[in-house]
Amino acid sequence: MDHESGEKGETPIKRLDLIEIYQKALDDLVNVNSLFTIAVFVGLSLAHPGEHSLEDRTECDADPDVAKRLVVFEVISFAFFLLSSLVAKTLKVHLNVYRQKNPRTIKLKIIRGSMLLLSAWGSIFGCVFLTMSMVDVIQIKVGKLSCGSVYAFRAAGSLIAIVLLALGIYVPFMMHAIYFSMTHRE
Repeated sequence: MDHESGEKGETPIKRLDLIEIYQKALDDLVNVNSLFTIAVFVGLSLAHPGEHSLEDRTECDADPDVAKRLVVFEVISFAFFLLSSLVAKTLKVHLNVYRQKNPRTIKLKIIRGSMLLLSAWGSIFGCVFLTMSMVDVIQIKVGKLSCGSVYAFRAAGSLIAIVLLALGIYVPFMMHAIYFSMTHRE
């Protein structure tokens, strides 16, 4: 028997509201996507044709194809972040509209889980393309990787390693959370 409530089996801990958890996670996802979108536009501002790298050798200067590829990767990255943010905002509206319905019905679980998956994978692919574009920024500013620039290798290697670490943490935990939210029974 519980001493605080006087009823058998009842706990004093409040049940977490699933919809509030979803909304907080979606707000955080949209905020992070906004920061990444700023990085996209910073990267786009660095794509100048004919720019010389910090290497003293002219053969280490990036050719126009690197600048074009940078723009393409930045646009694709922006599109993925926009997709992720719009789906997340749509899911928030869906959660508010269907707040009174049982959030555990199979149809609503599938819709919410699918939208959350799409939003998460949009952010993941946005990060991948943003990283590829930042490698091109490094090649434009510091020198081409094919030139053997130690500084370009250090910068690109550090960037790739840190992003891989971040995604290595984010992806499995996010996929587990989505799976749990779709299959968990109270």
